Amino acid sequence: MRVITGKAKGRRLKGPPDKGTRPMLDRVKESLFSILEGYNAFSGPVLDLFAGTGSLGIECLSRGATTCDFVEARSAVAAVIRENLAHTKLDEQGSVWVMPVERFIATQAGQAKYAIILLDPPYAMEGIPDVIVRVGNANLLAPDGIIVVGHWPRLVLPEVLGPLELLKFRRIGDSCFSIYERSAATVGAES
Repeated sequence: MRVITGKAKGRRLKGPPDKGTRPMLDRVKESLFSILEGYNAFSGPVLDLFAGTGSLGIECLSRGATTCDFVEARSAVAAVIRENLAHTKLDEQGSVWVMPVERFIATQAGQAKYAIILLDPPYAMEGIPDVIVRVGNANLLAPDGIIVVGHWPRLVLPEVLGPLELLKFRRIGDSCFSIYERSAATVGAES
């Protein structure tokens, strides 16, 4: 696992402390970030939910995101995020929240606006679409922000999830990612 490009390019990241964390493969990450480059999404704050080792949020920081909030429920895994932030010299831009994602969403709703919200939950986790809807309803996404969801091919996500619409879908081997944005109706209603 490494940082693909930006100010921390080439830096190796520490892997997970256990088998309960499955980092996104470099080739999947490369495909995702080449798509994200086209959305000019790296100019604002980022939220990395189910952050694992922090590799996705760190990649965003390396590419120019202003800050990143990493949310990881397991303290041993959160410690790896802190080590990776220090190793890449991005620790001043990152904050690690050790709590379940659902609690973060409930306590932070409407508190910040993120240009990118990353969700890479465990593939076998139940209720992933419901979590995406809760994130969409929590008023955490900037008006032109995007939500990226890493998932396995067996999980087919709908085109519309609450206030969100599917923008892009890609499958690479045994991994997929779906990119959502706020629906035009939702953005228009808030204007």
